[in-house]
Amino acid sequence: MTQTTTERPAGRASGTVVPVLAFAGIVVAVMQTLLVPVIKDLPQLLDTTPGNATWVLTSTLLSGAVATPIMGRLGDLHGKRRMLIVSLAVMVAGALVSALTSDLLLMIAGRTLQGFAMGAIPLGIGLMRDMLPRERLGSAMALMSSSIGVGGGLALPAAALVAQHSDWHSLYYGAAGLGVLAIVLTLLAVPESSVRAEGSFDLPGALGLSAGLVLFLLPITKGSDWGWASGTTLGLFGASAVVLALWGVMELRVKAPLVDLRTTARPAVLFTNLASIMVGVSFYVVSLVLPQLLQLPESTGYGLGQSMVVAGLLVAPLGLTMMVTAPVYARLSARYGPKVTLILGLLIIAIGYGAGLGLMSAAWQSLVISVLLGAGIGLAYSSLPALIVGAVPASETGAANGLNTLMRSIGTSVSSAVIGMVLADTADHVGGVAVPTMHGFRVSFLIATAAVAVGLVLALFLPGGRPSGKPQLRAGSEEDANLEHAEAVLRGFSGRVLDADGAPVARAQVTLIDHRGRQAGATLSAEDGGYALAVPAPGAYVVAARARGHGPLASAATHAGDDRPVGLDLSLPGETVPA
Repeated sequence: MTQTTTERPAGRASGTVVPVLAFAGIVVAVMQTLLVPVIKDLPQLLDTTPGNATWVLTSTLLSGAVATPIMGRLGDLHGKRRMLIVSLAVMVAGALVSALTSDLLLMIAGRTLQGFAMGAIPLGIGLMRDMLPRERLGSAMALMSSSIGVGGGLALPAAALVAQHSDWHSLYYGAAGLGVLAIVLTLLAVPESSVRAEGSFDLPGALGLSAGLVLFLLPITKGSDWGWASGTTLGLFGASAVVLALWGVMELRVKAPLVDLRTTARPAVLFTNLASIMVGVSFYVVSLVLPQLLQLPESTGYGLGQSMVVAGLLVAPLGLTMMVTAPVYARLSARYGPKVTLILGLLIIAIGYGAGLGLMSAAWQSLVISVLLGAGIGLAYSSLPALIVGAVPASETGAANGLNTLMRSIGTSVSSAVIGMVLADTADHVGGVAVPTMHGFRVSFLIATAAVAVGLVLALFLPGGRPSGKPQLRAGSEEDANLEHAEAVLRGFSGRVLDADGAPVARAQVTLIDHRGRQAGATLSAEDGGYALAVPAPGAYVVAARARGHGPLASAATHAGDDRPVGLDLSLPGETVPA
């Protein structure tokens, strides 16, 4: 896929853009843990069986998984701010549907609509990349990426307080109110990005990916109820493999695919996405284990006997620490690079779970575990979008981060299924009620530790590490992204865009066209008129430039394919001048 821009480039963001986008991300993440305090009561509240009640949670997960790559691609094509507002509006509609009903089918429909808001996370990251300067982008993306955990952590005590002292439908009214507030703030504070991808929306690709994801995630979330060796579970897994394989073949043949699989196969993108699954697994384990341990009665011999609200407050530092970690990440990443910060985050998570094996006998120990894991998960989550952004063109940021968010969701889904099975298989049955055991909790922590170990191995395969002798470049806007890519490969065309008097022309659109007439790259000139364009392969190209108030220019040029950039200054209007 290629990129283009509108005639008017995106303006620089105001100081309110980052907090507003982060708030939107937190609001969306609240949907994931909104019902945790009332999970055990859902069958009674909805007058249904426990198996049917789980669809209230499963529906949100499935729709969120489908929405993230689709909304990311739509944002790349039609405007990230526009699609962010659409995501939030759909979430508000879903929250109101759920608030006004106790019917199971309507509740599932409302929860499905709420799940579509998960696309807001990659859209927010894409907006930040398009608008923010380099020096602000690192901490901003870290905060946006961490908003998934921040919102989930903060929602637990708030939802517990509401559920304990009010009608449970109030949770949805509160969520709808937060969604409306996020929409208003976005309209007032966030400008639209001018960065656009070329092509049209790949509807067959979207349908194929949606079908494959549903077929894959459905048996993961329901396997413990249906039986992991049942014909239904195995059949859905097999159907998922077939559908996703056919979808992959189709995407490779489409000119403007929903997901650029060739870009996804790059080591930086592939290993980041695989590591994201492991981070998602590790994040959800603590969310499943600690609240149960804290609320179990002391008569069990290991339960900590805390109320629903106190348990939520003790787990809340998980999200708060993730929020505080964002500026720390920015400093560490600027000095050592996002690969190192990802590895450091995974090591801290491993330490947190390792220490947690021996810190389960007092309520304050849960607080220590939450802080440790929050710091590690915060660093890991913060590193992921920086690694993705540094490896894909600006026009693919939304779709690429949508896929990365999907990988995390798959990780949490796998975690939920596996840990749920472990806790059920190791539970003691007292009076017909299954009571989780300390053995089950410790096995769950060991599984999380193993997932982190796999994530560490994957992170080691990521290209790059500590920057050598110079500050690390960050893609803070469209021109920064292309300059960073050109410097990284040291192969392409570079020079300055000048006017007829030899003065630099800032934010001129420079386009690289290959011998078949296809756009092979694009960028905007910097304040000093400088530009850099990487070439995908040696050969003949046309370098075209245009800027408001100047005539267009097209110049033929050839690149031999070596590691030396070809100097090419562009004079508007006028002739091409050798650099």
